[in-house]
Amino acid sequence: MNKRILVTGAAGFIGSHLSKRLLNEGHQVIGIDNINDYYDPQLKNDRLQQITNENFTFIKTNLENLEIINQTFEQHSPEIVINLAAQAGVRYSLENPHAYVNSNVVGFTNVLEACRHYKVEHLIYASSSSVYGANESKPFSTSDNIDHPLSLYAATKKSNELFAHTYSHLYDLPTTGLRFFTVYGPWGRPDMALFLFTKAIVNNEPIDVFNHGNMMRDFTYVDDIVESITRLTKRPAQPNLEWSGANPDPGSSYAPYKVYNIGNNSPVRLMDFIEAIENKLGKIAKKNFLPLQAGDVPETYANVEDLFRDIDFQPQTSIQDGVNRFIDWYLDYYGVKL
Repeated sequence: MNKRILVTGAAGFIGSHLSKRLLNEGHQVIGIDNINDYYDPQLKNDRLQQITNENFTFIKTNLENLEIINQTFEQHSPEIVINLAAQAGVRYSLENPHAYVNSNVVGFTNVLEACRHYKVEHLIYASSSSVYGANESKPFSTSDNIDHPLSLYAATKKSNELFAHTYSHLYDLPTTGLRFFTVYGPWGRPDMALFLFTKAIVNNEPIDVFNHGNMMRDFTYVDDIVESITRLTKRPAQPNLEWSGANPDPGSSYAPYKVYNIGNNSPVRLMDFIEAIENKLGKIAKKNFLPLQAGDVPETYANVEDLFRDIDFQPQTSIQDGVNRFIDWYLDYYGVKL
């Protein structure tokens, strides 16, 4: 059945891919984005050009603008809300903490309030693998404690999960949180490693390799992320009838609340990731080895058993295939000749 689906962050990396997929399935999509200048707004506008059709309505606004958020819900009556809008980036949160509080806390509260008052069937929202912070048990599980974030960005994402649970408890609003693990692919963000590495190698410039290359990331291709979210739109969170306050599971609840890891379940060494880029470009990177940056973690690795079980899907894209598709897009989009 076709739905009216509100996607915040629709001009973003994941949001634009997801909006296009939902439109292809016949849904009505209402997209919200503020097109801020955290990175090149032209890239965001060009993403929007890829998804424009008669069933797509775009509204340029901040989530902090409560009046426009309420008007949007009043006018379009979304049945499902997918909140992907956020101030992104671990490192930038060290420089501009207020941007994270405004977008990720105040803005998310506005979305929750609108979902409550306009009787939304299901809220899906982006959390992050960064919430695991100082946790050293691997793979990261939604049943793990996440009380020790290492960046303000991670802290705001944990706050989203706490706020969502409160609304699930108080107002019976089904909420599903998604802890994304290192998403990559075409139309990706310029501040992410794959984009930075590709740009530098193409231009014969050195790349910064943090923690002296001793990093592991659960790289997850954007199409696999979009497939997972699309399947979850059909599965509103349900109360866990086995949940116990005496031995509480942090990833579920007696309320209609659920948190999933969305990752590849297969961490890759950073040096192997760089090698995949080198293989595609036919060039060896000049590497500038540096210590671990503040706010970063050395390894991410997702336990995704419950996600695979509940949606009958697991990521299909190999690192080399995913890197190849990104670089093909990059060379075409920027008109680069090797």
